[in-house]
Amino acid sequence: MVGGNKSSVTDFILVGLFPEFQHYIVLNFMIIFIYTFAFLGNTLLIVLIWGDSRLHTPMYILLSQLSLIDLTLTSTIVPKMASNFFTGKRTISWIGCGTQSFFFLMLGMSECLILTLMAYDRYVAVCNPLRYPIIMSPRFCMHMVLGCWIGGSVSSFIHTVYPMHFPICGSREIHHFFCEVPVLIKLSCEDTSVYQLVVVVTSIVLLVVPFSLITASYILIFLVVFRMNSVKGRKKTLATCSSHLTVVSLFFGPNIFIYMTFTSSHSAEQDQALSVFSNILTPMLNPLIYSLRNKEVVAALKKLMGKCVLSY
Repeated sequence: MVGGNKSSVTDFILVGLFPEFQHYIVLNFMIIFIYTFAFLGNTLLIVLIWGDSRLHTPMYILLSQLSLIDLTLTSTIVPKMASNFFTGKRTISWIGCGTQSFFFLMLGMSECLILTLMAYDRYVAVCNPLRYPIIMSPRFCMHMVLGCWIGGSVSSFIHTVYPMHFPICGSREIHHFFCEVPVLIKLSCEDTSVYQLVVVVTSIVLLVVPFSLITASYILIFLVVFRMNSVKGRKKTLATCSSHLTVVSLFFGPNIFIYMTFTSSHSAEQDQALSVFSNILTPMLNPLIYSLRNKEVVAALKKLMGKCVLSY
């Protein structure tokens, strides 16, 4: 019995976001506000990219996919948290928990791959500009995007089905505001050390290897940029690259800590704080990071606003 509501013995109980925090209500309203801003910002960026033919290039196609992932990722976790907050019902069904965990992992893994492809796109554009139209053809770009979604889905399915079958003998309280694999593992009464090693190995493949490839790409990019004679071209390239590097840092930093260290080595508060930063705050910042320093996106926004004004 939770908050006067009956729940099934297979249901989980989401404790929520920092339930012992003194300003708990204010914090939840802030998260809902940030989610709303992130949803609108990413939606606008998608509309701008797909509505302006000048932005139908591989770089912006990949950026639109990043916005789609961020938009869907926040929508996977925040609405349920908000619903529990307003209704006082903290339960989530076994199927609901598994579904939330699957989509969260799928989107997170897909984002990791998309960010890697964005770095590759910048590498080809800067280091092989003459071959860029051939290498980054629309067909190849769509194949890359499709590969990211398929890869994220397959890996997420495996890492959702397996941990959901661990037996839970005691409390079904999840000390988090959504269902996440590292937190679910803590509830099991079975030895999960082998699976935790599998998670670390998977994280090396999906986090460390892509991060290393991104780092290598930007080392080569900077070597080329610093040899450029055109100051204007150098500034434009550095502006685009710095935006992507900022997003990469915001994404990979928290996730490497969460998934590449054993669950016993960090507290529930650390997990929640990093999850809020990586999965709610960062998706809000991404549209701002990419649009404020991007003349093409700003131009598309002005064009859209001009159309809206003329229509009235």
